[in-house]
Amino acid sequence: MIREMLTGLRFILGTLLICAVVYPAVLLGVGRAVVSERAQGSLVEDDHGVVIGSRLIAQRFTRREYLWPRPSAVDHNAAAAGGSNLAASNPALTRRAQTTATLLKATTAKPVPGELIAASGSGLDPHITLRGALYQSRRIAEAREVSQARVDEVLRQQASGGTPWSPELVNVLETNIALDENLGTAPPQ
Repeated sequence: MIREMLTGLRFILGTLLICAVVYPAVLLGVGRAVVSERAQGSLVEDDHGVVIGSRLIAQRFTRREYLWPRPSAVDHNAAAAGGSNLAASNPALTRRAQTTATLLKATTAKPVPGELIAASGSGLDPHITLRGALYQSRRIAEAREVSQARVDEVLRQQASGGTPWSPELVNVLETNIALDENLGTAPPQ
């Protein structure tokens, strides 16, 4: 009986070692060798080497001079990724959409693009469409005291992808960095 217990205990410890130590270490090693930057989190650093975000995970921007990401049901918390799971008939979803539309100064003549109203499935999508970015360019131009054409130019330079099946996308963090680099930081509000 003790022999069977020791055999079972060795099996459990061996399985734990393989599944919790060896396998993750091999995956991390392969990730670092093949796609090093992504395995390290695709972190973005400022000129002083301070990490300011990740290319792969959205973060909140609320200042008027910056591009805003999609809404997040998890408040852009990477440790708690997930959607809101609110039904289209849920009043809370309607209120959130109305609040967002008001913040973005939507009108019937200029409706808000869907991705600026609806949260992504994970709540951490770092991209919005070029259309969603251009929708925000007037607010950004006014806050930065530059022409909307200059803001549009930076947004278009940041766009990538775009096929007959998918729209052009901009990475919100990278685009905000490009806005600062190309247009300077905004004056204090």
